[in-house]
Amino acid sequence: MYVPCLFSQSTSLDVTENMDEKNTAVGAKADKRPDAQLAMSVSYYPVTAGDVYTLAFSAGGTPIQYTIPVDSTYQIRVANLGVVNCAGLTYLQLKNQVESLVLRNYPMGGVQFVLTSPSTFLVSITGEVTTTVEQEAWALTRLSTFAGQYFTQYASTRKVTIKSSSGRVRTYDLFKAKREGDLSQDPFLRPGDKIIANELERKVSISGAVRRPGTYELLEGENLKQLVEKYADGFAPLADSSRIELYRSVTEKEGSGEKSYLNKTNIDENMPLVCYDRVYISSYNDLKPKIYVEGAIGGGMEKTEENVTNRIVATFNNGEDYAYFVRRNRGWFSSVSDLENAYLIRDGKKTPINLNLMLYDATYYSNIEMKAEDTLCVPFKQYFVSVAGAVMNPGRYPYILDRDWEYYIGLAGGFTESNAHNSVELHDMNGKKYSKKEVITPETTITAKRNSFFYNWNRYAPTITTVLSIVVSALSIYVTSQTL
Repeated sequence: MYVPCLFSQSTSLDVTENMDEKNTAVGAKADKRPDAQLAMSVSYYPVTAGDVYTLAFSAGGTPIQYTIPVDSTYQIRVANLGVVNCAGLTYLQLKNQVESLVLRNYPMGGVQFVLTSPSTFLVSITGEVTTTVEQEAWALTRLSTFAGQYFTQYASTRKVTIKSSSGRVRTYDLFKAKREGDLSQDPFLRPGDKIIANELERKVSISGAVRRPGTYELLEGENLKQLVEKYADGFAPLADSSRIELYRSVTEKEGSGEKSYLNKTNIDENMPLVCYDRVYISSYNDLKPKIYVEGAIGGGMEKTEENVTNRIVATFNNGEDYAYFVRRNRGWFSSVSDLENAYLIRDGKKTPINLNLMLYDATYYSNIEMKAEDTLCVPFKQYFVSVAGAVMNPGRYPYILDRDWEYYIGLAGGFTESNAHNSVELHDMNGKKYSKKEVITPETTITAKRNSFFYNWNRYAPTITTVLSIVVSALSIYVTSQTL
């Protein structure tokens, strides 16, 4: 937060020069829209051209209220009592001065001075940006608000320039603000500020067994040692410092980049890095044997669709059995995982493996030892209901708990005209017939009957008529021939 300095009425200073970095912790809400309550709740809100204040007091028993706007001169008139220069003041400082001025003239005035509407203003963003724009801001909007929105991948976040309306130029390091909490490097914006994104000089990435993998912009003189120890926050517990890979995409040679293999000595010697270098720190886990787990898995890893097959490459310890492995990774499985019918593929052979017992039977002991390159397959468990007969779209439809037969007929497009009186037959998975009033069970077959008299008559009437016509004609010929 900013610690306000008390200025006299005649003082005119840039407010950003007098704010203390340790008092600048304002949340994300400050960056979104002007908020009078938020502005008055902090001690460092700077009076800004465009602010609107409300002054209320009592003069001889008569209530008086004024609306006081602040223009670009920062000179405000307090009723008919005087003029206050509010340039460089915080809201609290201005409040104290205004209330003191009123109380000197009306000791029993019960004065109140509040911020009614915080100012909004425009700042320009230019340089290494996707497009040069002017954006609306207010007095509690920080520089970082617009850096993420408009800076290109080639823009520096370590050297961001702000040119104020008075012509003062300052450069800020947003990394220090984000990582070290030095919010003096992420200042509040002021009217007329021009944000200039400068081009970055070196950006490198580090991944693998470090505490903070990521892509970082290095300053002059910073190299491999600073990348590992400062930016990546050191090695992770299982890091193998003897196996470090450096991929350098920008070289003096034509064609593709080159890979180098480094070790702890290179870190201690602070090996120089160039832009777009990629460093990978190996882990001792990389040396562990691996198996593949695929199918209806993924629930505990990240957000995945339950009906999509996933594949995980997993490590294990030598001598570990599948029961321990499955229990250790129980979060991978979900309600659609058919644990009972899982199977193991090893050396081209398929072996059934009941994961239900491993997960839920505490007395179960597995003697299936894990081996490298095994594939553990977990099928999907999905029940269906079959709809056949006189419906528009016969087929199999996913089973939904507590749905009746009419729901599944609806999924199949409804009855055709060959069905009368909603006549259906229901058979469970074992072929046993049951009533329409009973609860539909998984793998039920619903058969819609073709029992409409008029439908069947219309279907076969032409054939019957033709046959009868032939018979009548034949009889007529026979009778005629006998008469002759």
